[in-house]
Amino acid sequence: MLGRDNKLTRKVEIMKAWENIINSPIKGRTQKPRINGITMVIDKGLGLQETKDLILLAGDYIDIIKLAFGTSAFYEEKLLKEKNRLINKAGIYVMPGGTFLEVAVWKNVYEKYLRRAKELEFTAIEVSDGTIEIDLEKRKKIIKKAVSMGFRVISEVGKKDPNEKISISLMHKEILSDLECGVFKVIVEAREVGRGIGIYDEEGKIKEEEIDKIISGIKDVNCLIWEAPHKNQQKYLILRFGPNVNLGNILPEEVLALEALRQGLRGDTLKKAYLENKK
Repeated sequence: MLGRDNKLTRKVEIMKAWENIINSPIKGRTQKPRINGITMVIDKGLGLQETKDLILLAGDYIDIIKLAFGTSAFYEEKLLKEKNRLINKAGIYVMPGGTFLEVAVWKNVYEKYLRRAKELEFTAIEVSDGTIEIDLEKRKKIIKKAVSMGFRVISEVGKKDPNEKISISLMHKEILSDLECGVFKVIVEAREVGRGIGIYDEEGKIKEEEIDKIISGIKDVNCLIWEAPHKNQQKYLILRFGPNVNLGNILPEEVLALEALRQGLRGDTLKKAYLENKK
């Protein structure tokens, strides 16, 4: 169980600024530690003070921080450990990006990668094959090894190159296999740009038929994390699946804006709550 640092996070019993005056129009938002309603933040290079500020302001609403791509390769060891400790103490999982894992697999240093990740105080691992080819049996072994070492494992399905799109049947097969191997959630690839890939068109608009195909083979949509870096994408997914849909690739400065969407404190979702309350 991840700890909580009282200097960096607010205890539940500490009153929020507007508590007992304005309550969230949308009820049922999950609290940490969450199983559903996950918010995964993409960190492209926050410094220590920026990380502290993010935790102080929005730590209650962040569940996972991903040090994107291979960015953690450029940190000094001492700095990376200190940053990861800050995140861990706030009850937030921290993981290196899936692309970094793909490099480790390609270079045949995966087990060393996991051991080093443990030494650097990462608490989660992302498993993906968005760029390189990893067959299903090897993928299973990769996942099981990370799970056996005590990491919270998040896998990802889909390719980063839209010209290499995988079939829906293969996606369903990978999702089911990953869950059976012990992953916590499965990310639906959309990259950090959220355009021209996965469930989004070139303008970042939702392709509803693509979502329908994906969830048609899934028993519980809560097993998925939808990468949704843009407001219109977050709005659609919240309105369709509810406030506790799992969302990823959220920019640090957008965490509270997303939480406002989840809880009906933004016009896009307040309208639905308002109209439903009038019935």
